[in-house]
Amino acid sequence: MFAFKRRNKTSFAVGHMALGYLLGKASAKPLNLNPNVAILMVLSIIPDIDILARVEGFHRGPTHSVITALLIFLPFFVLYRQKAIPYFLALVSHSLIGDLFIGGNLQLFWPLQNTPVFMPAPFPDIPINSTLNVAAESALFVAALVVMAKSRDFVVFFRRNLSNLVLVIPIFTVLLPTFVGYPLMVPILLVPPHIFFLVLFTVAVSILIFSSPKQNSKANPQHSSNNANPH
Repeated sequence: MFAFKRRNKTSFAVGHMALGYLLGKASAKPLNLNPNVAILMVLSIIPDIDILARVEGFHRGPTHSVITALLIFLPFFVLYRQKAIPYFLALVSHSLIGDLFIGGNLQLFWPLQNTPVFMPAPFPDIPINSTLNVAAESALFVAALVVMAKSRDFVVFFRRNLSNLVLVIPIFTVLLPTFVGYPLMVPILLVPPHIFFLVLFTVAVSILIFSSPKQNSKANPQHSSNNANPH
């Protein structure tokens, strides 16, 4: 488990995951795609892997660059074309929207430019613990819940999907560490959303690890029948 000191200028995990999910779903609709929910949410927090280095001044560096994201996704665009768009948007939403509006100071165009990028005037510098940011992240969380409910995306967390294994990344890097130590690293209003995602992701991973494929087939007889009798 990793416990990290939260910087004063960065968004919380709940906001990043909700935003990445919403952008991924919104971009998928006109393309008639059904993106993987777990992967959308994990990609939305991947730029913060630079925190693992624990090097002062390294956060919001190369991993937050849109150039880096584009280079990583280039093979996926070649192989999957428009199918890769929702996942790319989930990844770059972290830097282009979440962190740029909350504090800035990003190496957004590394390696072409090392100069930190901030939101230009008259946009204000929004602190992470400000009422505005907490309200925005709370609104994103609620919006994500509504979309999940309407699209029935909640169901994927209760199925034995191998892709749900990626959810161990947010569980052990940004969700569990939030509740390690005192005082809490998130405002009180954002504690319930963090607990919700922590429980939901833990259930999804537990189902994958502890339930057998046979049990999953019994729970989804129609799905098994379709696999046995392809059209």
